[in-house]
Amino acid sequence: MAEPHPVEPDSAQPSADPVGTHCCHCGEPITDDGSAAGRPGFCCTGCEAAFKLVNGLGLDRYYERRCLDPDTRALKPESDPDAIPDYTPHLSEGAQGGEVTLPLLVEGLHCAACVWLIERLLTLQPGVAQARVNMTTRRLTLRWTPQADQGDTTAPDRGARRILDPVLTVGYRLVPYDPATLDQDTDRTEKALLRAMAVAGFAAGNIMLFSVSVWFGGDMDPATRDLMHWLSAVIAVPAIGYGIRPFARSAVASLRAGRANMDVPITLAVLLAASMSLWETARGGPHAYFDAAVMLLFFLLIGRYLDSRARGRARSAAAYLLALGGRAVTVIGADGATRASRPDQVPVGATVLVAAGERVGIDGVVATGVSDLDGSLITGETLPARAGPGTRVFAGTLNLSAPLRVKVAAVGEQTLLAEIVRMMEAAEQGRARYVALADRVARLYAPVVHGLALSAFFGWWLVGGLPWQEALLIAAAVLIITCPCALALAVPVVQVIASGRLLRSGVFLKSATALERLTEADTVVFDKTGTLTRGQLALRPGGLDTAGSGGGWTPDDLRLAAGLAANSRHPLARAVAAAAPETPPFGDVREHPGEGLSWADPTGAPQVRLGSAVFCGVDGTRGDHPGAHAEGPELWLRRGHAAPVCFRFTDSLRSDAAAVVAELRARGVAVELLSGDRTETVAAVACAAGVETWHAGQTPAGKVARLEALRAEGRRVLMVGDGLNDAPALAAAHVSASPASAVDVSQTAADLVFQGERLAPLLESMDVAVRADRLVKLNVGFAFAYNAVTIPLALAGLVTPLIAAAAMSTSSLIVIGNALRLSQRGTALRTEKGGSAS
Repeated sequence: MAEPHPVEPDSAQPSADPVGTHCCHCGEPITDDGSAAGRPGFCCTGCEAAFKLVNGLGLDRYYERRCLDPDTRALKPESDPDAIPDYTPHLSEGAQGGEVTLPLLVEGLHCAACVWLIERLLTLQPGVAQARVNMTTRRLTLRWTPQADQGDTTAPDRGARRILDPVLTVGYRLVPYDPATLDQDTDRTEKALLRAMAVAGFAAGNIMLFSVSVWFGGDMDPATRDLMHWLSAVIAVPAIGYGIRPFARSAVASLRAGRANMDVPITLAVLLAASMSLWETARGGPHAYFDAAVMLLFFLLIGRYLDSRARGRARSAAAYLLALGGRAVTVIGADGATRASRPDQVPVGATVLVAAGERVGIDGVVATGVSDLDGSLITGETLPARAGPGTRVFAGTLNLSAPLRVKVAAVGEQTLLAEIVRMMEAAEQGRARYVALADRVARLYAPVVHGLALSAFFGWWLVGGLPWQEALLIAAAVLIITCPCALALAVPVVQVIASGRLLRSGVFLKSATALERLTEADTVVFDKTGTLTRGQLALRPGGLDTAGSGGGWTPDDLRLAAGLAANSRHPLARAVAAAAPETPPFGDVREHPGEGLSWADPTGAPQVRLGSAVFCGVDGTRGDHPGAHAEGPELWLRRGHAAPVCFRFTDSLRSDAAAVVAELRARGVAVELLSGDRTETVAAVACAAGVETWHAGQTPAGKVARLEALRAEGRRVLMVGDGLNDAPALAAAHVSASPASAVDVSQTAADLVFQGERLAPLLESMDVAVRADRLVKLNVGFAFAYNAVTIPLALAGLVTPLIAAAAMSTSSLIVIGNALRLSQRGTALRTEKGGSAS
């Protein structure tokens, strides 16, 4: 049974109060409609039963640790049994021990405590082998063995309802996993943040016009000044009410859990500044602070939007992979008839037909047929591999040449493609532990500031003898002057400016914490094909090989080979045809799947063959033939009994690959190469690029294992890759980057995406990250120094709300001005020739 990952509570808290005004289980207000009569502390019988279930299983710590989000569905048990979906069509059976797998989407997930409770409730059920909840995607992967004594082996749902019943009783809704639902939720959240950001930005710009008029109005008439303030209020109040909702909801949820995150002081600061401004405006005072409140809100919404985009990318990566394995497959029945079926509904042991040009939807073994398989999405191998009877094939690979009949060995959650999804989700779940620097500081900062303001109020009122109105003004000045504007802006403003600079350099920064993690990177791990190299095979020049034993080609040989190659979709054949584009394709060319092409010259000349060494009669057992020690892929051309001709191919390095590797090593950064390609090919590329540590023949799991080993050594790895097989490694690395030419799923899994044919943007990104980290620390240090000077003055009653607002705005402007230094392109990146890459 899989062990859950308990999250230790921040502090020991008593269980829910059974006589409170809110339900002990779901947190909803208790009404007087009689539904909870005789059950104090609960809003309904369902919540009472759920509360007793959780406590009866010894899981009452859940109520101490949970963080209820008011914007998320309350945990009210489903009262209508018909509303619970039928899980039977979504079950998939594995090949080992009759295990059953069910992917689900959890509705009502609030926090890490919910993850702990769900996993614990499920793993306590007999037969459950695995229960994992991904907080980012809200996906629950459940795997169990049906129990005969429970009647699971004969039930249509294989015991799914029995196992899921405790989770449903608590109030979580479990529906079949649908990535489209996640996309809709993400799009809805991002659109709401974008609208709020647009409203705040529009309001900030217009309010600043009125503020500037007041500031530089000289001896402005009080009536005119009041008019300016009222106009600002008309714009600011609805804008603040609309834009502050994301922060207010988070603040309320945090306070309900007995904690204070960064959103608590932010919400109080914005609301207090707006309230004091309204007070001043209503009584005709000279000072208002609408501009500071709305400007702060605008910048914070930018940071929140960037964070939402990063989380959405993580979800879309997994959704893309799931969609890749969700295409229908053709099942061949016992009578030879064919039918289309979902991949996860195909029984193990069945036979499926995979047509040429079709992607394999299951894991299995080739029963009949010979073809070429493009496995680059799974293995990273640059060349298609020959597949015949007995060859293992995996979901996600592409059949290139001829139809295959495959005996099914694994479907659905048991396939290698599904395992890649699980690795990505596990890596993303681990990465979610990173939090912004400002949020970490706020855990101590927020309660201290609020305590100071409260102490100032009671101190001046009860001890100092001031009227409560004046004491409240002093407390307000303390809160305003200690408003965490500078602290809150320290991270998001630097992120925005850094993102803009990197965007101008051809780098798209996707994760809110990527810069922070990139600063810590001390090891860079490259993929080979499409990353260190261009990912495009090119024909090497002709002539004798280095051993002088023949095998070189002439222009006539190239034209003959191109005529045959134009009839094939094989990557090597296309490279030959591209080298002689003026040569028309020959007719009556026959393709031999997994071997090559043959053509009989109509004039009666000997047969011509183009393909593998064995197909063209080259003795592969000898070590002295021209291709015996080839460092790259090759094709052979043979006319009748004439000596064979060898065409060799190469995937050239990116133009600055060697220079970038040399620069990284000069900075003290370790460099490694991980590739799924052949040893000879990887060794040649590593030597050309100057990489001393390299590993060939790496599977997706092998790459992740190597990154885990580096992490165990204390290394912080920057992974750079472009293929689908690199996606788990990109997600598992400390920080990751992908070229714009990469497949979509790799770009979504990476933290940075860089444009162009050069690797220099990686150096630019590392330099920007270092400068951004330095500026963030300077901003945070300034924020604390500012508070150390101004707080004593405010507590002493020497600071009026006007001075407090001016000081608060000045601190924010200083932080922004400091961050703007990042836009100066003053860092020169060394290259091999000593030039600048920035």
